[in-house]
Amino acid sequence: MAESLPDLIRRWQAGWGVSRGFRPAEESRGGLRVLLEQPDRHREVIALSAEPDVLRGLVEEVAAAERPTWLSVPANRPEEAEAIVREAGLKLRDGREALMTIPLRRHPPRPAPPPYTGATTMNGAVCETVLRHPDAGVAARGTVAVVGTDAIADRIETVPDHRRRGLGSVVMSSLAENAVARGATTGILMATADGHQLYSALGWSTRATVLIAQSPAG
Repeated sequence: MAESLPDLIRRWQAGWGVSRGFRPAEESRGGLRVLLEQPDRHREVIALSAEPDVLRGLVEEVAAAERPTWLSVPANRPEEAEAIVREAGLKLRDGREALMTIPLRRHPPRPAPPPYTGATTMNGAVCETVLRHPDAGVAARGTVAVVGTDAIADRIETVPDHRRRGLGSVVMSSLAENAVARGATTGILMATADGHQLYSALGWSTRATVLIAQSPAG
């Protein structure tokens, strides 16, 4: 049986928190609350449901926040969710994101093209892959946090001068391979609009559209 969206959101957040070194989230009133303590992002509320009654409560909470607070809303009806967010005066960030998954054993292999070389290191539950060019140093990198049988990919980045060479696919392939070796079976990530195209081409499936908004204090 397919997992529910709220369960998938919880699993993504758990791995994202491990990857970033955040404290465990607190759950109440249909949302997860994460303390980030960043100047422009003190706290983040992640909606477990985009149903109007639940979402309105979360939106009101974020709108009343005295310190910069973000709201992330995974939704299957994003237009309805966006209307509720806008009504409360929250500032929507540019570009929707996507919550995506893949059975990791189906992830296609992508070797590093010459002259790039890759190296992978582990730090607790977090695996990092770095691709380097012999003349230019770091060209691309990314991390994955393995939590139980889930592997949550995060911070997949390619240096501007090395883009359009398939290096993002190479990083993802390496992370997937290493996650499988550590017992993971499902990949989960939150993709930007640009990343969504890459991950879709690699076989990832979109499970929800994600709206991101900020409190007026942010």
